[in-house]
Amino acid sequence: MSRCRLVLVALLVVLLPCVSAAQQPPRPNETPRAVTLTLAEYNRLIDLAARPPQGSNAPPVAAVLASADLRIRIDRDTAHGVFNMAGDALRAGLSRVSLLAGATVTDANAGGRPLPLVADGNAHTALVPGPGPFALTLEWGAPLVFKPGRASFMLPVPKAGTARAVIDLPGEQADVHLSVGLVTRRTVADGRTIVEATLDPGSSTEVWWSMRDSAPIAAAREVRTVADVMTLLTLGDADVRMAALVDVSVVQGELRTMAIDLPRGYELTGVSGSTVDTSQQRDSELVLTLGDSAARSHQFLLTLERPIDAGSFTVDTGFIAVRDVQRERGEVAVEGVGTLELSAPERDGMHRIDVRELNPSLQALSRLPMLSAFRYQRTAAAVPALALEVKRFADAGVLAAVADRAVATTLVTSEGRALTEVALQIQNRAQPFLKVTLPLGATMVSVDVAGETAKPVLGSDGIRVPLLRPGFRPTGTYQVSFVYLHAGTPFARKGEMQMTLPKMDIPVGIVQWELFAPERYRVRAIGGNAIDVESLSDVEGVRLAAFAVAPAGASTNITQPVLRHVAPPEPTLPPDPAGGEIRGVVRDSAGGLLPGVTIEMRSPSWGRGVRSAVTDSHGEFAFVGVPAGRVTLSAKLEGFTTVRRELTFDGQGRRESIEMRVASISETVTVSGESPDGRYHVDRVDREPQTVPPSQNVINLQRRTSGVLPIRVDVPRAGTSHQFVKPLVIDQETTVTLRYKRR
Repeated sequence: MSRCRLVLVALLVVLLPCVSAAQQPPRPNETPRAVTLTLAEYNRLIDLAARPPQGSNAPPVAAVLASADLRIRIDRDTAHGVFNMAGDALRAGLSRVSLLAGATVTDANAGGRPLPLVADGNAHTALVPGPGPFALTLEWGAPLVFKPGRASFMLPVPKAGTARAVIDLPGEQADVHLSVGLVTRRTVADGRTIVEATLDPGSSTEVWWSMRDSAPIAAAREVRTVADVMTLLTLGDADVRMAALVDVSVVQGELRTMAIDLPRGYELTGVSGSTVDTSQQRDSELVLTLGDSAARSHQFLLTLERPIDAGSFTVDTGFIAVRDVQRERGEVAVEGVGTLELSAPERDGMHRIDVRELNPSLQALSRLPMLSAFRYQRTAAAVPALALEVKRFADAGVLAAVADRAVATTLVTSEGRALTEVALQIQNRAQPFLKVTLPLGATMVSVDVAGETAKPVLGSDGIRVPLLRPGFRPTGTYQVSFVYLHAGTPFARKGEMQMTLPKMDIPVGIVQWELFAPERYRVRAIGGNAIDVESLSDVEGVRLAAFAVAPAGASTNITQPVLRHVAPPEPTLPPDPAGGEIRGVVRDSAGGLLPGVTIEMRSPSWGRGVRSAVTDSHGEFAFVGVPAGRVTLSAKLEGFTTVRRELTFDGQGRRESIEMRVASISETVTVSGESPDGRYHVDRVDREPQTVPPSQNVINLQRRTSGVLPIRVDVPRAGTSHQFVKPLVIDQETTVTLRYKRR
């Protein structure tokens, strides 16, 4: 024994260096030439190499049904139900799923979309896309089989993992049986028996129950209904249209068909309703077939019409009647197109009511003002009818749009070209376009509607300037302006020229026209139908404030123009960032608010500088950034005495209230009136016109010609302004004849 141990020890001493050398990794400069394996590892590799290759892990079936829920209802002699099935498609592409065998499928869908079915003998197979889950819905029906004291039907069961059914039977039956399956619950409610059962998947089940009566169909219950008829009569230009909203409520039984008597003289034009399946008309009778006989409420709309004579007419009309109802009541509303005088006396159970008492559904049908309304309840003795006497009046013209003021600015170049901008303050109800007849040879350049560019339309009888644009619905006064270019005759050394504003097809309260001529020409108005503002001044420095608004409480019989002094413009100062705020309101002597008052503020520290503001529609004004110190406020408005107020401002917020009184006119100008040729004459001696600086309108139009307007015009930058006014212009041209001479 000791010798054996000694031999083993010696062998281990000899083999250990070899084994350790074999387990060490080869050095980088040595190439491995052999691999040493144990005998067990070698045998395992040989066994694995001898095994046959395994196939791919493909699903054994294309699709499976996981569950099937069946809801069955028994009505009279048929059984119909809905099968809701869920499962999974295991393979990609279309897969066949076996559904039912020996069954009648009336409809099939998957997720609300039609489901393709394949009939293989008496079996139904569905095509579902995969891979992925799916949900199917089938509608099924089958006839009942009646035997003495018993009724039954065959229920097909899909081959799914689980199959459950809810069966709703008429009557309080207590002995419902299944040939295959287990009844898990039975309840009775509202005269019907509801049975819940678990079925054997893939096996057809016979469902049967006992009946007291051996007759196959129980006696039908008498149908009792009530009806409400809401009728709208529309009196048109050449016909009478009737729209009747019929609401039928089922009190007892099941309503399958409905007969309606139509009023004589009318032609049926339309029938609509959610429960109406088909309709058939026989003379004055309309028969409706209802799709859902179990519904307790049915509503449908009938439309009819009959011709009438144009102008005033008399019509005797009846109304729609629903047959075989226990009670019918209705309401009638009469509306008409145009201006009508309606006479409709009460008769045959018709009682007049206020139009505000009408049913809301009937009010929703109306699109015109209602002229009269009635209410009735039909009886055998009182058949509702109306005798309508209608007197029609011709339509009168109504102004859809009017312009309170039109401000025209014309720049005349030495080449005789004239660039004119016309800005209108519009009050518009529904007029989409303004017809503009430009002077001969003039071209439209641009159009603006409420501050945004619009495109004019060229018509056969003139240009149409849009008064509305998409998305814009005015609620008050807004501005519409257009610019046009007129190529005239170049200036000579001296001569005459006639300037014309375009005709517009809406009334204009007053037209104010400023004409800016080059400075090297001396221009004087000698004719035309517009009033020269310069000709209405008697003293130098006094100009006409055209058609100033009469103050509140003043007489509207104004025979003298209101004059104001034109002073040279004073420098405008920016607000002081470190100053305070002064707010105020301006009222007249009667306490009324005065909008449009010019408020000027002066301070000794500003020198000749001045700041100005205009009161808004509430008569309020505001100055911000006012430095502390002595401040003078001046309020000016044509027709009122100028108010000046001095105050010491501490740099904090302050509010002032200014009262203005009506001014007395001490300087007058007599205007003889308008001659038959449309020109105004002034009793005065002609004299040389005074040089007038251009207004802000001229300056703005000069700026617009520099890269804004899509034309090139060499407008004069220095010259003389001439102002003209013309009141109440209605579709006529405003003209001025000028005489010029080179300076």
